[in-house]
Amino acid sequence: MKVDVQLLKDICEAPGAPGFENPVRKLIIEQIKDHVDEYSIDNMGNLIAIKKGTKNPDGKKVMVAAHMDEIGFLVSHIDDKGFIRFQTLGGFDPKTLTAQRVIIHGKEDVIGVMGSKPIHVMKPEERNKPSKIDEYFIDCGMSKEELEKKIEIGDPITRERELIEMGECVNCKSIDNRVSVYILIEALKNIKSPAFDFYGVFTVQEEVGIRGANVSAHSINPDFGIALDTTIAYDLPGAQAHEQVTALGAGTAVKIMDAMTICDSRMVKFLKKTADSHQIKWQPEILAAGGTDTSGVQRMGKNGSIAGAISIPTRHLHQVIEMAHKDDIVGSIELLIAALEEIDTASWEY
Repeated sequence: MKVDVQLLKDICEAPGAPGFENPVRKLIIEQIKDHVDEYSIDNMGNLIAIKKGTKNPDGKKVMVAAHMDEIGFLVSHIDDKGFIRFQTLGGFDPKTLTAQRVIIHGKEDVIGVMGSKPIHVMKPEERNKPSKIDEYFIDCGMSKEELEKKIEIGDPITRERELIEMGECVNCKSIDNRVSVYILIEALKNIKSPAFDFYGVFTVQEEVGIRGANVSAHSINPDFGIALDTTIAYDLPGAQAHEQVTALGAGTAVKIMDAMTICDSRMVKFLKKTADSHQIKWQPEILAAGGTDTSGVQRMGKNGSIAGAISIPTRHLHQVIEMAHKDDIVGSIELLIAALEEIDTASWEY
């Protein structure tokens, strides 16, 4: 299996800030509609695709969640000179925003540039301090009157970065979590015989609090849950071995815990064993800070679920660009498909 770079590019570049996921949702529907038994969109905007199980007399359900929203911004003010102030949607590292292009999605798309106070006019004590989010503005090169014909307060804003290949890696904005959207699409297309009913859920608003996963898990009430999301690859100069979390190219990651979830030990064992039996390279993931849809999938159904996660090692998370290794992406697809086809063979007793 090889990564379909063009499809991944289309998915990563599609806009979809939290609460404004419709463009990427439409793209996903076009990709999956002929490969699933049914699909629907719930009141919150989660896209739920179902493939019926082939060995499922008890009607067991496996929910696989991949959030389709990306970190972004919201227009909160347009001043008299046409400069835009904004509200963040998700977490950002402010130092990465300086002089970066963004797209405001209004009546039409408008390109802007993130601006802050020029270093030439900073006081000496200011130069050594990183800019804060509320010190940034967006410059569109237009007057207020011209700008207001195209955008308004409340319009979403996303980063403007195309996907490129760098060696064996892909580099783009919103690898978090569009790489997982791609993985779930490929699983829905390529799986031959899921053992139990397979609910592939493309969730909304993860970046602002796991909101879509909470709602969809409550509705589906899955017996088993697998979340797909990126994780930190801190395999960079200056990193200590114990700080790495994961490393690019070292395989897909099996989550053990993050700040919001302790994965079910039975699911962790099952994913490790499945990877080994299929000779899929994997690495363990323990993430001290941050959380993913795993928490919603695990806890928000009526009965809770036996839950874990497949994580994709990613460098430069929550910055203007992010990067993942193609081999890790392929391994994640292969592990997900194998797990869904063999989940009936494991012992789930305590």
